[in-house]
Amino acid sequence: MSGDSDLKYRAVTAFQRRVVNPVLRRLPFQTALETTGRVSGLPRRTPVGGRRVGDSFWLVSEHGERSQYIRNIRANPRVRVRLGGRWHTGTAHLLADDDPRARLGTLPRLNSAAVRALGTRLLTVRVDLDG
Repeated sequence: MSGDSDLKYRAVTAFQRRVVNPVLRRLPFQTALETTGRVSGLPRRTPVGGRRVGDSFWLVSEHGERSQYIRNIRANPRVRVRLGGRWHTGTAHLLADDDPRARLGTLPRLNSAAVRALGTRLLTVRVDLDG
């Protein structure tokens, strides 16, 4: 990772971790992804943007493998997604072969613009929701 993108990653993640995420996590209708902490074993909730398509929920991680929730998914792909204030369980799949920039074109416009602007290593994630 180049120095500029590493600096961007550190600045964006610090701002999100300290300012944005604590506020958004508390909003009852904000879409959120809940993973299990790979070290702590505790639930970890991350505000995300994405879209439900049938029995799947799609999102793009703006920092890919560097995102803590992606690392948690690698350790345990069982997750929960809060959609419209209701929690759904499912299994997350990291799709390195998917084109995340093209995928952003199918997801909510405002979130996709933010991911494009702030992202350093995009990665598509599909959550197959349980019935």
